[in-house]
Amino acid sequence: MHIKSATCFLAILLFTLPGFIRAQTIPREELIFLTSEWKGERFADGRPKVSDNLIERAKNIAIEEAWVVLLNEGYHCQFEGDWEMIHNDVPIAGRALTAQFMPSRPDLEKNIKSRGQKQGRIGNTNSWPIDQLSKGDVYVADGMGKIAEGTLIGDNLGNSIFAKSGNGVVFDGSSRDLEGLSKIEGFNAFVRDWDPSYLKNVVLTGLNTPIRIGKAIVLPGDLVLAKREGVIFIPAHLVEKVVLTAEFIGIRDKFGIEMLKTGKYTPGQIDNQWSEELKKDFLKWLDENPEEIPMKRAELDEYMKHRTW
Repeated sequence: MHIKSATCFLAILLFTLPGFIRAQTIPREELIFLTSEWKGERFADGRPKVSDNLIERAKNIAIEEAWVVLLNEGYHCQFEGDWEMIHNDVPIAGRALTAQFMPSRPDLEKNIKSRGQKQGRIGNTNSWPIDQLSKGDVYVADGMGKIAEGTLIGDNLGNSIFAKSGNGVVFDGSSRDLEGLSKIEGFNAFVRDWDPSYLKNVVLTGLNTPIRIGKAIVLPGDLVLAKREGVIFIPAHLVEKVVLTAEFIGIRDKFGIEMLKTGKYTPGQIDNQWSEELKKDFLKWLDENPEEIPMKRAELDEYMKHRTW
């Protein structure tokens, strides 16, 4: 195992040890501690509450650009690829509500369900996370990569999820009822595969806890961005920086492509440190094409003051 992969695995393992899970949901104080880099608003459960504006803007940024920003910040375990999805042109962007599932055994499942009933929970444990969803949330589940009898939702639960969150799901596991789920307009699901079986021998062991999705680690409240390339989990405190940087790169790329098409500049000039003349042409292009700017112009101007071109 490579050193970087081993580091990611150990970090994930520390958060998924059974002793770390307390009554399924970790205390609010613990979640605030784990996400203490976030200084903004929080949900009642302690999850960081990334703004709706940033979530909407995130839908238009590229996975690759977000990945580069996280890499430069020292975050190496945030992306996971190789997914099946309902629609390859419907991105998912929202705040992570996490769930961890494990193989079941009679004594464990009995105790978990008994405690859940006392807390007012009903039904199978795969529906419990759905009860806690709010608008803008993404139900993210570690389903152990289980396919047959690892189907965490079908079209009934899919409709409930979309009604509560207006969003989709990301499961390191499987789902059933692809045809029914595909009829939920605006809904998407990123899963390992589709299977007609029912969920069996699986129990919820962690709700709103740090989880592992493949080689990625996810904390509750992370911004989930899922597109054809894969799924990236952006720590809440870095969302604004990631979105703004990715937006700037996108604008710069549009300008660069236009300049290359007209032949005014060469690829070597566009892909290297920009000259003062090139910068002036870029600023002029921004003035002439304000519709291409996804953020406020003042926000862009402030960002460019501190960026090395």
